[in-house]
Amino acid sequence: MSNSSTVTEPLEPAQGGAKTPTVRRVLAAGAIGNVLEWFDFALYGYLAQYIASSFFPSSDPLSSLLAVYGAFAAGYLARPLGAMIFGQIGDTIGRKNVLTLSVTLMGVSTVSMAFLPTFDQVGPLAGVLLVVLRVLQGISVGGEFTGSFVFLAENAPKGRRGLFTSTSNFGCVVGFLLGSGLAALLSAIFSEAQITDGIWRFAFLSGIIIMIIGLILRRSLTVPERLDKYEHGLSPVLAAFRFHWKDILRIAGLALSANVGFYIMFVFAVSYLTDEMHISTSKAMDINTAAIILLALIVPVGGWLSDRWGRKPVLLTFNFLLLVGAYPLFLLVHHQAAWLIFLGQAGFAVLVGILFGVNPATMAEIAPKAVRVSVLSIGYSLALAIFGGTAPAVATFLVERTSNDMSPAYYMAGFAVIAIITTLTFTENSKRDIL
Repeated sequence: MSNSSTVTEPLEPAQGGAKTPTVRRVLAAGAIGNVLEWFDFALYGYLAQYIASSFFPSSDPLSSLLAVYGAFAAGYLARPLGAMIFGQIGDTIGRKNVLTLSVTLMGVSTVSMAFLPTFDQVGPLAGVLLVVLRVLQGISVGGEFTGSFVFLAENAPKGRRGLFTSTSNFGCVVGFLLGSGLAALLSAIFSEAQITDGIWRFAFLSGIIIMIIGLILRRSLTVPERLDKYEHGLSPVLAAFRFHWKDILRIAGLALSANVGFYIMFVFAVSYLTDEMHISTSKAMDINTAAIILLALIVPVGGWLSDRWGRKPVLLTFNFLLLVGAYPLFLLVHHQAAWLIFLGQAGFAVLVGILFGVNPATMAEIAPKAVRVSVLSIGYSLALAIFGGTAPAVATFLVERTSNDMSPAYYMAGFAVIAIITTLTFTENSKRDIL
């Protein structure tokens, strides 16, 4: 299917199992963009209520907030476009190049939030500029995440591909914690009026630190890389759609159970606990943060387990546990006692964390090298754009329309079934050389 020349050489650990500086730099370079992505994601989500009136003033605060979230959704819808753009770059120019470009665009769009004019200054153009930045951020994310774990998978030491690639999702969770932590710190130090008047801008401006670190790490890497060319002469994106659409569907099928679970349990759950269960916002945030810390610690375990047991056994086991555990765990969250709420979220943290750990390596092993970034970026971005980013809204809709507080659990369980079926459609490739 592809003609291979010189390939990327996987890095080997130093004697005695110690990691060489090169290995550490590769891991950091691969994960840093995901830190920035989810740092921005958390900041925008938690500060939306403060910045809504700056760009979409309205006599109805809810309308302003919905408009801000609409701009956020525009970024998700732009992800598939970014997947095609950066997939093409990654498969033709190189993995390192796509990561350098994506972290630059992502950093610029995040930092530029700090300098946007308000509605009072430029009128409706303020909202337009906000949407443009969210679209640019979505385009960059469309290639960043999947490009990072392709890069990590192709440079992983032998027998440690799962653990190596799990740092991509580990970086995502760390970024989310940094963003939510900064938003919480601002809320503790400043009044709502002060944050609304402009303090929120400094939060986005701080993203320049992560961007600079990412650029330094990625531009300084000297990892040898030579790419395959698709034998039919098609561009990687066209070849992905024409000859590898089944792989695109497999990527999407695997991505959905973990991501829908995450967005419902760690994004939707905060508003669910405060609005439906009448838990205080501070208590809900504390429980949520503790569970997300646990999730971050579990992610590498998922990668490690998949290196020892194989990708398919881990995927089948933990997607099945998500299927049967969704209802009882969500039932624990539907409780007044804080320790029971945490127990339920902790259960989801373990299941989602393991899946977050094993998914990147599995996806990288599914697609052939010549179209790997394109296939993974398109499949993953389509799944997130259609089902991932909409999961909190769908969960809210289901609770309101069905009058069944457990309906989000059934929604999560349905995607666990899809992931199980998807896992049965491909062969185990954890021991195969993917270069």
